[in-house]
Amino acid sequence: MASFLKGRGYHTACIGKWHLGMKWVDGMPGTEKQLPIGARLIDGPNALGFDYFYGFTHARNIGSIIEQDRVVANVKGIENQPLMIGKAVKYIEERSRVKKPFFLYFPMCPPHSPIVPAAEFAGKSGIPGKEGKYADWVYQGDHMLGQIMDALKRTGQEKNTLLIATGDNGAARRPYPPLREAKSSIYEGGHREPFVARWPGKINAGSVNHDVICLNDLFATCADIIGDNLPPDAAEDSVSILPGLLGKTTGPIREATIHQAPAGLAIRQGPWKLVMYRNGNRELYNLKDDISETRDRSKTNREVAGRLEKLMQSYIDRGRSTPGPVQKNEFELPFGNSGTKKRNKKKNSSKGK
Repeated sequence: MASFLKGRGYHTACIGKWHLGMKWVDGMPGTEKQLPIGARLIDGPNALGFDYFYGFTHARNIGSIIEQDRVVANVKGIENQPLMIGKAVKYIEERSRVKKPFFLYFPMCPPHSPIVPAAEFAGKSGIPGKEGKYADWVYQGDHMLGQIMDALKRTGQEKNTLLIATGDNGAARRPYPPLREAKSSIYEGGHREPFVARWPGKINAGSVNHDVICLNDLFATCADIIGDNLPPDAAEDSVSILPGLLGKTTGPIREATIHQAPAGLAIRQGPWKLVMYRNGNRELYNLKDDISETRDRSKTNREVAGRLEKLMQSYIDRGRSTPGPVQKNEFELPFGNSGTKKRNKKKNSSKGK
């Protein structure tokens, strides 16, 4: 998405946590928590369309600060997030002085581990013990979001900036009822997350949209906002949610939504969700009256299960869930409780590549 926007006149920046790619030029230097100043990485955000990167590679080495493609400092973990938000605010201020539009991706650490609230937030929650320290950490994350909003308003960019605050997975380590299971699970506890958008003058304050969307949709949404089309071989599962943001939808935004986890796949359409395990087992849930996914209806609603499985297979066959040229897809969907797989006789081709 950064490459797409960069190619259309946007200045792009990533400030915060990034742990995709990022190979060390000379192998892994130092220890996991302390990386030598000057150590260089490749295949980081700069290689994926970001003009500027300032951040860290993972929670386990939160103290090693990277700018562009080199380690520039080693700090205490508690100092990391104040550095990140300070840099993000400075970036917003700098962009206000040029005419070029910008895209800022700000993956903050809260509420993810390690739980290291800055001194000014210690005890802010008023809750004792470990729970209180975590609440202080969440409080700090909320404050950081407020700093982003204040910077946009202070620099006169509030009304022409779409601000989105969301997460990338469900709760970690333990489930939070009524949702079943947690991060990395195919159930709702693994995938359901908050999504809040703010765009003064465009999005009605306090409005709520109950359509099911996924983070894939941000790519097509950005293209829609700037009035451009996605390349035929890019973001094959992305649908613009701009009509939903603007309150102009007349029906579901997506035909269906796909979830993926180590256990297998799931497809959601309306209230129905079909879970398809890699071993061939199937489970069907009606999330409207069973958000906890406790009553499997695959045996009593075979028609619904069959329809959703057929739709999933069509997506796999076409290598996409949106209109466009067929794309390559190597995924095979198991059929039946035996775990046998249906193999496509026709090999998919990538016409757009």
